[in-house]
Amino acid sequence: MKGYVQVYTGNGKGKTTAALGQALRAAGAGLRVYIAQFLKGMHYSELHSIQRYSDLITLKQYGGACFINGKPSEEDYRLSGLGLRESREAILSGKYEMVILDEANVAVHFGLLKVEDLLDLIAIKPEGLELVITGRYAPTELLEKADLVTEMKEIKHYYTAGVQARNGIEK
Repeated sequence: MKGYVQVYTGNGKGKTTAALGQALRAAGAGLRVYIAQFLKGMHYSELHSIQRYSDLITLKQYGGACFINGKPSEEDYRLSGLGLRESREAILSGKYEMVILDEANVAVHFGLLKVEDLLDLIAIKPEGLELVITGRYAPTELLEKADLVTEMKEIKHYYTAGVQARNGIEK
């Protein structure tokens, strides 16, 4: 089966959710999935769900404390570099049919990765591997290389009315 490059971007909710849905669908078909979560080091409810499919889905987080309103630390750079190296290994390993680079676009936006890093991963992607890349701020070069691009557009969000992230819904 031919693998494609999918990108989920935009300012709306649902990019990671879409990628995790792809992982769940792939696991349901017996495919093996590697998920690299850039910028995420905190606990999210999806970690419990993914553990139930640990024979088919591997999830690793490559982030520390949240810095979105600040600046990346040296540890953020180190973890992103590690995530890039381990994602490259996963892509080339032959062990996985799908690799998800969650929030990789945001890592590029903040300078933790370069757009060339993502383009290089696309270039080395084996024919049968599905590569999914998520996050706001997808670079134009990435959008041009992708086979599928979906933009999540925020029309209305209860967060603007002061609703905090809820366990099992947003986190």
